Amino acid sequence: MIDTVTPQTDLTAPFDTNNKLATIERKPLVIGIVAGEVSGDSLGADFMQQMNNLRDDIIWVGVGGSKMQAQGLKSIFPLSRLAVMGLVEVMGQLPDLLKARRELLAAFKTADIDWFIGIDAPDFNLRVSKKLKPQGIFCVQYVSPSIWAWRESRIHNIKAATDLVLCLFPFELPVYERYKHPAICVGHPLMHTIDQTLLDRPINQRRSELVWRNDGLQQFFIERFDEVSQLICVMPGSRRGEITAILPLMLDGIQKLLLLDPKLCFIIPTVDQNHQYIVQDVIDQRSEQLRAAIVVVYDDSQPTFSQQAMAASDIVMLASGTATLEAMLLERPMVVVYQLNQLTYQIAKRLVKVPYVGLPNILANTAIVPELIQDQASGDNICRTVMRLLQPRAYAEQLQALIDTKYLLQQQSNHEPANSVIEQWHIQSNQSNRL
Repeated sequence: MIDTVTPQTDLTAPFDTNNKLATIERKPLVIGIVAGEVSGDSLGADFMQQMNNLRDDIIWVGVGGSKMQAQGLKSIFPLSRLAVMGLVEVMGQLPDLLKARRELLAAFKTADIDWFIGIDAPDFNLRVSKKLKPQGIFCVQYVSPSIWAWRESRIHNIKAATDLVLCLFPFELPVYERYKHPAICVGHPLMHTIDQTLLDRPINQRRSELVWRNDGLQQFFIERFDEVSQLICVMPGSRRGEITAILPLMLDGIQKLLLLDPKLCFIIPTVDQNHQYIVQDVIDQRSEQLRAAIVVVYDDSQPTFSQQAMAASDIVMLASGTATLEAMLLERPMVVVYQLNQLTYQIAKRLVKVPYVGLPNILANTAIVPELIQDQASGDNICRTVMRLLQPRAYAEQLQALIDTKYLLQQQSNHEPANSVIEQWHIQSNQSNRL
């Protein structure tokens, strides 16, 4: 571990920022790292790869999935042991989660780790960090808890548990600045992984490529040819609860849209086959006209199929969430539709400070994307809003606003996670050595 008085090795030797970590005479760098869910596995693997490119003697200890293991992590126990969601589920698994934390801390002590990188899962990782930081271990939380939106008082616990927070969005930084805690915006991973080459091709070409790569879409479009006025991508969410709550509202809007323009077509890409069945079951209860206008597709041969579907569509009708960021990065105008349980909504309304739910609006700090939330999420409003967006002037205005916001996000998210951690660790280590 890092000893703030007499380090075991010269880990604080200056490094050339062009060469990142200088190769000097030293013991291996031992890094504890924990991803608490599958999405964190990708973030962790990317961070590990960046670090491995800078230094070839890193020892990785912790918990992660297959992607992190491919970068050199021998996971202490399966990632699935920590991937528990929901209050009831967490309470049921609490004894095992506490046991997992003890096992993890024991493994970190045996390995004598220098750093700890907790990826997302703040309820678990910040409790681990709080044990490690007083021991002189450099602690980083990768993905900020949503203190920018609600329960800002959590900042005190974050300060006590970490030396640095890596944020995904620039709007998360001001709260850390107010409380004088180191935080850096490294950007959302979608900014680096989304297929920007899709934007280099005309939309008709994107559409043709999408259709001819998928048998289900070929079957759907084969008799339509030019009988399509607009293609709309519909994304009601990936959780069963979202689908059953939001999709019926979207279908109400689609039914009314088809009365105004029978040549509209709708594509619903799903995350897996099970979700495809759930979505199709909801649609099968509707009219023949509506069923004939919608195709529900899952394509396991194309990992970025949903992004391709968005890029090939004229607009996107979607639930709030990461998909709104995907649509913005793909420069696709959109309408956000969302509805929660009424009690949950009333509680959230009192707790959450931000006036928007869609990431493009939060990033722009203004309503560039229509949001139909709760009572506003009706069939009539969805129909009216989509038809208004399809008008050339409204379409062009939103598209330009999305492009401007995307550019601003790219400008404000230009720090690499590995370099950010190294530089902050270097600064704090030098400060400790001067004490």
